[in-house]
Amino acid sequence: MRDSSQPDIAAMLTDQTSACKAACDAIAADGEVVLYDGQPPVWMVLGIAATRLRWSLKIGLRTLGLDETVEILRARHRDERLRTGNIVPADRSWFFTLYFDATGTELLACSGVKNERPSPEDGQKLQL
Repeated sequence: MRDSSQPDIAAMLTDQTSACKAACDAIAADGEVVLYDGQPPVWMVLGIAATRLRWSLKIGLRTLGLDETVEILRARHRDERLRTGNIVPADRSWFFTLYFDATGTELLACSGVKNERPSPEDGQKLQL
């Protein structure tokens, strides 16, 4: 039974980024949704997302909507506060991050990172 005080995250996942459909599917398949109370500034959240994108590209992890998320966050005022959350699918195949406005009522972006180890060959290609 869903807590009525929590927003309907699945309904909020429309077309903000290319990760939204997969994140919504993860919720429908009994994925765990966690929303955080903290409200870090955009500059901090953007830094984390941009670092995650660079690292994922460097080591060859598959991502969904992470590049789009970085662009969406770059367009916000750097001192604006955000709320974040995560979706972890039941099979733990992906890790989705949710980015909301400070009130938690508007979903700004969603990104996903595949939970996999890059092959040694991928790491070698990236080092060349």
